[in-house]
Formats: sequence, C-alpha cells, structure tokens
Amino acid sequence: MTGRDTDVAARHNARVLACAQVLGGANPAIVVSLGGLVGQGLAPSSDLATLPVSMLQVGLALGTIPAAALMRGLGRRGGYFVGALVGTAAGCIAAYGAASASFLVFCLGTVLAGFYASFVQSYRFAAADLASPAFRPRAISWVMVGGIAAAFVGPQTVIWTQALWPEAGFAAGFIGQAGLAVTSIAVLAFLRPGPAPIVTVSPAIGRPLSEIVRQPRFVLAVLTGLVSYGLMSFVMTAAPLAMVVECGLPVGAATLGIQWHILAMYGPSFVTGRIIARFGAERVALAGLVMIAFAAMVGLAGTDVPHFWTALVLVGIGWNLGFIGATSLVTQCYRPEERTKVQAANDFLVFGSVAIASLSSGKLLSVGGWAAVNWLVLPTVAVVATLLVIGTRYTRPAVTASS
Repeated sequence: MTGRDTDVAARHNARVLACAQVLGGANPAIVVSLGGLVGQGLAPSSDLATLPVSMLQVGLALGTIPAAALMRGLGRRGGYFVGALVGTAAGCIAAYGAASASFLVFCLGTVLAGFYASFVQSYRFAAADLASPAFRPRAISWVMVGGIAAAFVGPQTVIWTQALWPEAGFAAGFIGQAGLAVTSIAVLAFLRPGPAPIVTVSPAIGRPLSEIVRQPRFVLAVLTGLVSYGLMSFVMTAAPLAMVVECGLPVGAATLGIQWHILAMYGPSFVTGRIIARFGAERVALAGLVMIAFAAMVGLAGTDVPHFWTALVLVGIGWNLGFIGATSLVTQCYRPEERTKVQAANDFLVFGSVAIASLSSGKLLSVGGWAAVNWLVLPTVAVVATLLVIGTRYTRPAVTASS
C-alpha cells in the first residue's frame, strides 16, 4: 500500500475506533462515578472506600500484556471482541456485588472492568497502525474524540439508571455498563484488518525489548505518560468522595463533575493532533503538565462545587495534552515489527504506576483530606516538567513506527 492508501484505511479505522471509544470509554466513567460510593457503603474500613476504583486501574495494568498477546494472535478485531465480552462480564459481576452487598465480588467486577479498559486503551495505537507519520497524531486524536460522547454516556447511564433499582446499591448502573460493552461488538465488526508491514528484519526478531526501553526518548515518553495519567487518576479517584463525604455535596454534583472532567479529557482531541504536528509532542506534553498543576491550585483555593468542577476540568485538559503527547513520543521509538511489544510495555509501565497512584489516593484522602491530594500534585509536576524540558534538548527520534 502507498502512504495515501494506508491513510484511507487509517481514517476508516479511526472512525470505527472513535465510535467504539464512546462505548468503551463509558466503562471507567461508570466505575469512577460509583465505585467509591459503593465502596464507602461496603468496605470494612473507610481507608478502603476507593479500593474498587483502584482495582479498575490494577486490572488495566494487569490486562495490558494479555490483551497485546490476544491481539497478536487473533488480530485487533478478534482481540477487541474478547475484550468486549470481558467488559460485559465485568458489569454483570459488579452489579451482583453491589446488589448482594459483597465488597469482594464488587471489587472482582471492577478488576475485570480494568481488563476491558486495557483493550479500550489500545484503540489509540490501533488507529496509528496504518497511519502515515504525518497522519498518525491526528489518527490518535480522532479516537480520543470518541471520549467526548463517553463523557456523557457514562455519567448519564448512572443518572438514568439510579432510580431503576434504588435498593440494590447502584447495581443498575453496572448493568448499563455491561449493555454498552455488548453494543461495542457490533461497532468493532467494521474494523478493517491492516496489511502486514513491510519490514527489513523478521517480525519475530526486531530489537530486544530491553534495548528499546533504554532509549532516553522512550524513558521520557513513559515518564510523561505515567505522571499525566497517574496524577489525573489520583485526583479523579479522590474527587467524588471528597465532594460527597468530606464536603457534604450531593451525589448528582459529584457525578456531573466527573462528566465534565471526562468531557475535558477528550474534548481537546479535536485539535490536539494538529497542535502536536505544529509545535511538537514535547511542548504539548509540557503544556499538559502545567495545566495539571493549575488544577491543583484551583483545588486548594476552595471546596465548593465550582472549585471542584473547575479543578476536574483543568486536570482533564492537562491529561489530554500530556497523554496524547506522550503517546506520540512512544510511536517514535519503535519499528513496525516491534510495535506490539513496545506498546504493551509502555501501557504496563504507565498503568501499573497509575494503579499505585489510585490505591494511595484513598488513604491520603482519609488522612489528609482533599488539600493533601492537591499538594502532592505540585512537586511531582515540577520534577517531571523539568526533566521533560532538559531531556528534549538531548533526545531525538531514533526510529519511527514507519521505518
């Protein structure tokens, strides 16, 4: 295929994956909106209230490598079908756990939701598989745009189902989650398989992973993605509990806050790819980190609804710029025959660290409150932003995904 031909296929797949992102992106939105609240009622200790949300991140980290292996064996479409079935089971199990007041079963459901999310997170890489280097940042952004609709679908699923089964502890919301996962199968059926890449070495060989991950540019990309996603998750996990439990705000305000947060996460994707093409992934990622720091400052300034919502919107925008910028940096670090293992390694490192951040947020919120969560953001951003500024002066793309 010529570069023009592959971009025709890449555009088609990016549109399909953007639609699938609408449905799959609602999965974590539902867990984040309800997980801490269900956990508050079922957990044996208040310190464990955010554990169900943290288990979503744990499942996401643990699922990255098995998801990559499935897609390597079954292809992107076959692997995504399996992922959607896992997502369906996750919603059903979480609903049963909430209805039966079983904290253990509920956490199992959110772990499986994380496994499903590991497939959904790879949609952005799947969109880049067929794209030319010039179109690749835009293909990634197109998929992320699907999260805009997910920002409404997920929280609105919670709101619409809240009164359907009120005595069952938000179980209806998770049944809705399962229904969205089933629907995604019909969308993913339209995904076109890509041709085998033309490579100069055997696909079974490539460079050793240990050599690839030691590239300074790869380390910088992973670190930027880790901090962008980790801090966003840290704040997002704590915010609903801080609003409802610590500050006495209504559940609806917390749910709508998450909706605006997710909208802010994906809304900039309309232009992020073009901004990266013009200014470079490093500068865009740096702008994202700065935005996350501003979010923490707003969080420290007050604890009413406008402050919470503004902080959640800012951290969402910061995540978009930082995470898409970091993803674009990763695509500059591997050859076509290396992409599956490098993408899996990147996601495992990033989401493994995100799981740790999410696990710690509940404890920190319990001990130090919402202010402590925000104070931790500022020095972390300062350190990584400094490394990003210094590192980009001395690192350049060694290879590209199309080389």
